[in-house]
Amino acid sequence: MELKNWILLILLGSVWGSAFMFIKISADDFGPILLVNLRLLLAGALFIPFLLQKKYLAHFKSHFPGIIILSIFSNAFPFTMFSYASLGATSNMLGILNGTTAFMTMVVAYFWLKETITLKQILGILIGFVGILILVNPANGSSTLSASGFALMGALSYSFSGVYIQKYQLNANKFVLIGWAMLFGGVLLTPLALMNLPDQIPDTNAVLGLLWLGIVSTGIAYLGYIRLIEQIGAVRTSTVTYLLPVFSIIWGSIFLNEPITWIIFSGFIFVMIGMYFANNRSTKVLEK
Repeated sequence: MELKNWILLILLGSVWGSAFMFIKISADDFGPILLVNLRLLLAGALFIPFLLQKKYLAHFKSHFPGIIILSIFSNAFPFTMFSYASLGATSNMLGILNGTTAFMTMVVAYFWLKETITLKQILGILIGFVGILILVNPANGSSTLSASGFALMGALSYSFSGVYIQKYQLNANKFVLIGWAMLFGGVLLTPLALMNLPDQIPDTNAVLGLLWLGIVSTGIAYLGYIRLIEQIGAVRTSTVTYLLPVFSIIWGSIFLNEPITWIIFSGFIFVMIGMYFANNRSTKVLEK
């Protein structure tokens, strides 16, 4: 892989890893639903000038069912779950629990796509599950049980959408799918957002956090994500998942002074090892 693609991959991981910190900063002032609503509308607005070009607009009708499904399960629902989770968890916990998407995806693919599963992947699930148990332990003051539950539901939703794309939208134009799904996700949340407006105007830090989330970590970052898929393929690009928990811990520690306790560190190690083995496809041992 060329150096420029390595740089883009690491940059993408660092930007997406920062999202959990900005969710933590902004969710309390805006409220989880309004924050996600505005975040998706901002990101979708960046895609609109491109999506309205004739070469992309031609795909809209055929891609519409997939756009609606992804607007819910890849954007509106998981973003909202992580925003609610941020009210009771540190940003580094959000990043680590987001990492469970990797082995959840493998389980969903096993039952839905009838994909084979290997001994290493089974080991990855077990190790990752141990990591989850460590992190959601009541002794871990970095997250409440409900916050951990919200984050895990968000990760499961990401897993569902990833497998859905593989099953039904593998040959679809990813730019059209992702761009319109962001905009429609924001539109679908608008009625709920209007019913959940904050009691007072969010402060400057919360507004800046929203702008970063919408414009940079969602809008611009997804443009980089699509470019990486075009340059190095979806499989290599998916390795960015490993970087998100790492950067969420780094940014949370530097900017929010979040402690890295032994519980968090040990849970992080188990989740990362689980992610590694869950993405390893060597010896087949089970088949649906």
